[in-house]
Amino acid sequence: MKVTLKSVRKEILTNIRKSLLELGSSTIVELSDRLGISFPTISKCFAQMEKAGELILVGLDDSNGGRRAKRYAYNPEYMLGLAIFLERTETHYIVYNCLGDVKNTGKTDGVLVEDDLTSLTKLMEKIVDQHPTIRSIAIGVPGSVDNGKIFYIPGYEQFHNLDLKGYFEQHFSIPVVVENDMNAAVLGFHKNSGLKNNPSLVYLYSGQNGPGAGFLINGDVVRGSTFFAGEVSFVPQYNDRNFRQALENDRDSMTATFSTDAQIDAICRLIATITAIINPHTIIFCSDEIEKTTLKKISIGSSKYIPSKHLPNLTISDWKQDYLYGLQSLGITLMLMEPN
Repeated sequence: MKVTLKSVRKEILTNIRKSLLELGSSTIVELSDRLGISFPTISKCFAQMEKAGELILVGLDDSNGGRRAKRYAYNPEYMLGLAIFLERTETHYIVYNCLGDVKNTGKTDGVLVEDDLTSLTKLMEKIVDQHPTIRSIAIGVPGSVDNGKIFYIPGYEQFHNLDLKGYFEQHFSIPVVVENDMNAAVLGFHKNSGLKNNPSLVYLYSGQNGPGAGFLINGDVVRGSTFFAGEVSFVPQYNDRNFRQALENDRDSMTATFSTDAQIDAICRLIATITAIINPHTIIFCSDEIEKTTLKKISIGSSKYIPSKHLPNLTISDWKQDYLYGLQSLGITLMLMEPN
C-alpha cells in the first residue's frame, strides 16, 4: 500500500481518537508519549480537532513549575453511527455515539423483501435526516458477503451479487460496512462477554433464514478464502440429509425452539464436527431457539460422538443484542478512521 501524507494523517487521527476514548482524557504530552508521535504533530491535530468540536477541554493539570497542561477528552457526540440488520420479517436499527451509547433505536417490518432497495433506502434516509452527524453505517445481512458485496443469500435472489456497500456509500457519501449476520453476532458476543485471552468461539443460529454459524478464532472473525465460512446448512450428517435438512425434517412439529430428539441429534453431530476441526472454547446458541434444559441434553448427546473432555462450553445468549453490538463495533471502528 502506498504511504501518503493523507494516509499517515488518517492513521494518526485514528490512533488519537482510539486513545482518547480508551483513556477518557489526556494531555498532549501524555498522548505523545503513548503513541510515539511528536509533540508538535499531536498539538496541531488537537488544535484542529478542538476547533471542529471533536475535543472537549476538561481542565488543567497541576503545575510542575511551568504552565499547567490542558487536559482534553473526546466528544463522543461529534460522530454517530447507524447499525441496521435485515431479517425476513423485520428490520432492526440503532443509532449510537463513539462510546457505544445508544441514542435511538427502532424496528420496522419486512423491509428487505418488499422490493429492491427502495424501502430500505427510504428508512435509512429518514434516520440519517434525524441524525445528521452519522458518519458510519454498518449493515447486517443473512447471507455471505465479500467486501460489501452479497454473493449468497438464500431466499432473496434479487440481492445476489449486489454491491450493498458501494450502493449506499454512493447514495449517502458515508462509509459503509456490510457483514454477515453470524459474523457480526459472534463478534458482538465476544466484545460484550468480557472473555479474556481471545478464546475460540462459534455462534450457531437458525432464525428466519436457515442455519448459520459465526467463527471467531484468536480474536479474529473467520470468513474463509471465499467468504463462505459459517454456511453450516451444507454440512452432511446422514446418508441423504445435510444439517439444514436434518433440522427441518421435523418441520410439522417444529416450534420456535429446537427440542425434538431428531433436532437435538443433528445439533450434537454438528458440535462433534466443529469440535473435531477447530476445538473451540465455547459454542453459543440463541436463547430464542435453545432452552437451558435442551442445552443439557445437547451436552450429553454430543459426548456420544466426541469425548467429553474435548467438548466446548455450551451457552445461550440474546442473538439480536449480540448482532447489533457486533455491527456497532464494526461501525465504531469505521467511524474512528474518518478523515477530519
